[in-house]
Amino acid sequence: MKPATLPAAASATSMPASPASSTGPALGQPWPHESARAQVCGAAPYVDDLPETKGTLYAAPIVSPCAHGLLRGIDAAPALALPGVHGVVLAADVPGDLWLPTPARDEPIFALERVHYLGQVLGLVVADSPALARRAARAVQADIAPLPAILTLEQALQAQSYVLPPVTLRRGDAAAALAAAARRLCGRFEVGGQEHFYLEGQIAYALPLEQGQWLVHSSTQHPAEVQHWVAHALGLAQHAVRVECRRMGGGFGGKETQAGQIAVWAALAAHKFGRPVKLRLARREDFLITGKRHPFAYDYEVGFDDTGRISGLRLQMAVNCGFSADLSGPVADRAVFHCDNAYYLGDVEITSLRCKTHTQSHTAFRGFGGPQGMIAIETILGDIARALGHDALDVRRRNLYDPDPAAGRCTTPYQMAVEDNILPQLLSKLELSANYRRRQEAILAWNRMQPVLRRGLALTPVKFGISFTATQFNQAGALVHVYTDGSVQVNHGGTEMGQGLHTKVAQVVADELGVPLAQVQVTASDTAKVPNASATAASSGTDLNGRAAQDAARQVRARLAALVAQLDGCHPEQVRFADGQVHSPAQQRSFAALVQLAYAQRVQLWSDGFYRTPKIHYDKHTLTGRPFYYFAYGAACTEVAIDTLTGESRVLRVDILHDVGHSINPAIDRGQIEGGFVQGMGWLTTEQLVWNDAGALSTCAPSTYKIPAAGDVPAQFHVDLWPEPNREDNVGGSKAVGEPPFMLALSVYEALRNAIAAAPGAAGEQSTVGAATNPNPFAAQPLRLDAPATPEHILRALGALAPD
Repeated sequence: MKPATLPAAASATSMPASPASSTGPALGQPWPHESARAQVCGAAPYVDDLPETKGTLYAAPIVSPCAHGLLRGIDAAPALALPGVHGVVLAADVPGDLWLPTPARDEPIFALERVHYLGQVLGLVVADSPALARRAARAVQADIAPLPAILTLEQALQAQSYVLPPVTLRRGDAAAALAAAARRLCGRFEVGGQEHFYLEGQIAYALPLEQGQWLVHSSTQHPAEVQHWVAHALGLAQHAVRVECRRMGGGFGGKETQAGQIAVWAALAAHKFGRPVKLRLARREDFLITGKRHPFAYDYEVGFDDTGRISGLRLQMAVNCGFSADLSGPVADRAVFHCDNAYYLGDVEITSLRCKTHTQSHTAFRGFGGPQGMIAIETILGDIARALGHDALDVRRRNLYDPDPAAGRCTTPYQMAVEDNILPQLLSKLELSANYRRRQEAILAWNRMQPVLRRGLALTPVKFGISFTATQFNQAGALVHVYTDGSVQVNHGGTEMGQGLHTKVAQVVADELGVPLAQVQVTASDTAKVPNASATAASSGTDLNGRAAQDAARQVRARLAALVAQLDGCHPEQVRFADGQVHSPAQQRSFAALVQLAYAQRVQLWSDGFYRTPKIHYDKHTLTGRPFYYFAYGAACTEVAIDTLTGESRVLRVDILHDVGHSINPAIDRGQIEGGFVQGMGWLTTEQLVWNDAGALSTCAPSTYKIPAAGDVPAQFHVDLWPEPNREDNVGGSKAVGEPPFMLALSVYEALRNAIAAAPGAAGEQSTVGAATNPNPFAAQPLRLDAPATPEHILRALGALAPD
């Protein structure tokens, strides 16, 4: 292995010294994150850092010790006997609706007659300190009569236990295509969930204000939903509740809906005791109470020809939703939408089973079902390649969507045309830059000589749809205020969770007004400023809020240009804003001087902006339409090594070529690509969630749940950006970058499977690259590797361990 080198993402980007000294456009420049300096200095406050109002109390959850049972009573006397404990909050203390206002209305604020998972919140203890509140909560005794619990997908399928009805998407005749196929394969495998493991845990601080009004500080990706839920629980109109979020210490989808419960609980405690209440979950509580990425189980039958092109596919995806629906419906839908990934599927039948288990209610996670859908088709294509003895990249290429509409292979199973397909060119470029063919030969030679350490290589593509599949969420609002000294303040409906949204929005506004980036400040997300904002999710934060802020800034600029035209006797179109100056054919003024003139002339110096994504439409009943505005593309080539004696694995090298359109901020985008890939690598290799037979999550701490650390990042990590702008009219010609890079890590999983298949005697061993074509049209059981590919799962795939 070569010595570790600085990742290309860091070495290829030079940071401007200071936004204050900048000239020229802000877009396309690698500006530092707007909070980076404050975060490094410890001066960027999160919710738990805010000054506390006098009289603040602290809440801790009382959780169920049982996975499923009848709740017969709660004895809080042992807790109430502790000095400093003010009381408990139970379902009887909820002044509004006892159920959260989710679409399925299947989740109570506190457990009612039954408990549905081990860790479900039964109520709260409120005390003078967080430590005392937690101690008291542990002292509360719940009387629960146990009932049988469904804890696994297998049990849920046997019991036909569903939180939502099954959904099937069909195109063509999959059964006939399978019957007529020259070759067929059947397979099954499972993919586990994933803990969000944000650095800042779930937290809310609820403050009663005057005249029945409320202020809630919440670490949330969706302030408007928190506002709605808190008002609903308190029995108030939404205008009585204001929710603010300056920044989060990570979200990854875990704070899209499930920050709402935390805020509701804090507000209910504050309501009962008439004092501000803070509720911050300890890490173990966070693990036990909150949902994860949805685990999936797959069964498939695929028909294909001698070249590996798929002719028919029947795929069943069983989704572990947990005890309530939460966002499981749209997550499962997006898995259906993305199980084609980059490939044309003509005759296909996809069934999605939304299973109910007595575990945490699983929720949004980066990719929102897309990773679970894509891994299915990538696994199938890898199995086909091994069955035929063909190189997997060649098989993948033969199945790609064809950019030529005349070929009739450019429409998804949900009837959306793939109009911007750049993958044929992108894959070719990465294949050359990563030396894929030469390295494949070298790995084959290595594996022939090495009896213990086996290597694998895989190059996999990504095609990820960008937009909320629920069309109504594809809208955003923003405010732009210009002050008389020329400084600019922006507020929009998105939230900052470390992904650089505020930085990018500030860059957009700076260029619209032609001012240095340092003159633009983005303020905290606030429901009192921009109402009804959608969640910052679906990778659409910049697309939506950047465009809304751009619209607001353009309105201010248009008024200023009209004033200059009036003063200088020219047309508004002749007025140019750049580098802090305003140019007309007659003269040049500083932006600040023009703003002062405009104020004297009573010109409006602020505006609101609005944006709605064009072109999209979707019928949730037929699962057809154009749910996405565009696709983001990318590909990754990954090399791995496995120890066939211990099952240990290591990622040796990664080469990525990713499509972000015209990057608004290359430094931030590269960081998102690197971080997304590593997080995806963790999902597929080390992050294993384990529930015991009683339904308790055993992996509920950093000691038992292993996210990737610095030492897991491959020594050779090369990231390049595809240079083409977005073909759709998106802000700055850019493309979304939050979620798509996560799926690049599928190349790790496929590389591991290739390394396993190269080991002699591997379970389900297939012919390797270069071997003779399998003469049996109904090939043997494909190699099964359940994810995450822990050492145990790798050994099981190698045949060294008996199946469970």
